[in-house]
Amino acid sequence: MSRRRFARPEQPEGQLDDTGCTILHVDMDAFYASATLLAHPELVGSPVIIGGGHRGVVLSATYEAREFGVASAMPMARARRLCPTATVLPPEHELYSRISVAVMATFAQITPLVEPLSLDEAFLDVSGALRRLGSPSQIAAQIRDTIADEQGITCSVGVAPSKFVAKLASGLAKPDGMLVVPADGVVPFVQQLPVAALWGVGDRTEELLVRLGLRTVADIAHTPVQTLRKALGETGVQLHELAWGRDSRKVTPTRPERSVGADETFESDIDDPVEIHRRLLRLADRTAARARAAGTVGRTVSIKVRFSDFSTITRSRTLKAPTDVGREIYLVSRDLFDALGLQRARVRLVGVRLEGLMDAATAPVQGLLGEPEHGWRDADLAVDKARARFGPGLIGPAALVAGRSTHERR
Repeated sequence: MSRRRFARPEQPEGQLDDTGCTILHVDMDAFYASATLLAHPELVGSPVIIGGGHRGVVLSATYEAREFGVASAMPMARARRLCPTATVLPPEHELYSRISVAVMATFAQITPLVEPLSLDEAFLDVSGALRRLGSPSQIAAQIRDTIADEQGITCSVGVAPSKFVAKLASGLAKPDGMLVVPADGVVPFVQQLPVAALWGVGDRTEELLVRLGLRTVADIAHTPVQTLRKALGETGVQLHELAWGRDSRKVTPTRPERSVGADETFESDIDDPVEIHRRLLRLADRTAARARAAGTVGRTVSIKVRFSDFSTITRSRTLKAPTDVGREIYLVSRDLFDALGLQRARVRLVGVRLEGLMDAATAPVQGLLGEPEHGWRDADLAVDKARARFGPGLIGPAALVAGRSTHERR
């Protein structure tokens, strides 16, 4: 059984006491797949893979596809072999960013203590909202209903006294469920799980624990700390604490992302710099659109280049002023690539990222002497509106028209 798909533990029947269970972990269900299917209702209930190409990787998959063994980050070629009947759809990153912003806004209406972990999951401390909104379970139910009604997707919620247990619970509640772990039930709940359920237990650590005869969390809990430290170092001590349900970490409000970006794995290796310029232009345009959708601008542009032998290099440049303009990001990306001085090197993947993000509403904007009243950013905003109305693939930089190179159309 997959480490992430262990069975939901048994719990006493009836209403569980959620007193003191003020930590929620909210996780969207198959987020990228669910969001993409909003425009494809006829595919709901069927195996769908979000990704592209034969050399790319799976971004997400519906639960129907996961039953065949398809998983995120799996090579697309393998995913197609495992589930040949699946429908493959390209990702829609601008859509994901818009939904994520709306979901985080829903959380912020509940409590200011929100700690995003990614676009589609976050911890919430609802201790300050109990008098206004009811019990933790009631608040969790309200969140699930709001997201389903307003965004058209489902989420699962873990309700517990600590972050560790809440995240465990949300995973076991999937899909479209809620699981409450009462304060006095934490230890039996945790200790009946396999060792792979604990944070910090990857494949290699799991193998080591099994070799030591430790298969359940209860086995770790009843193993002397000194023995665990000798075998695993400080990780062993941390696992022993988690095995007794101890996790004192607070919910710490943070920004969900410090960078946005996109990359592309080519169908076949490319050694033509003109064609790579075209790919960089597409990625810069996509990166800028994601930044605008999230209401952010960035100060640093970076590129990633992976060669046919899988060696990878990165380069970056910090700008004088923050930006979310696709053309500006592209020009820097192109210069960074050209500065590498590659001579017909075979490239497997390129990526573009915008880092050092800040709120666009408060970021300083420095105008350029002699720039027109309506510049490149106005053009990008007009494109955003057109894409929102007609679809993301119908409008973009002229240089990306099939058969025309970046140099030909600049």
